[in-house]
Amino acid sequence: MAVGPRDYIDQLLVKKYADEKVDNADITKLVEPEKMLSAMGDFSNMHKNMMVLQNKLQNFCSALNTKCVQYRPSRLATA
Repeated sequence: MAVGPRDYIDQLLVKKYADEKVDNADITKLVEPEKMLSAMGDFSNMHKNMMVLQNKLQNFCSALNTKCVQYRPSRLATA
């Protein structure tokens, strides 16, 4: 599999951008990877716990509504 420009337009683009410099910011100097991974892990655990709590609350509310429901006779049922 060949790598490189395949047609005339690609060749022109390669010539145009061959000498361009790109400023690749080195993020590792700004933030330590261990701290970033630790923060991401903490956020993930918090989100997981919130989802578990939401699920428990939803189940509790559903069970409570089921126990407290009162059925009333309908006018349409007697007709």
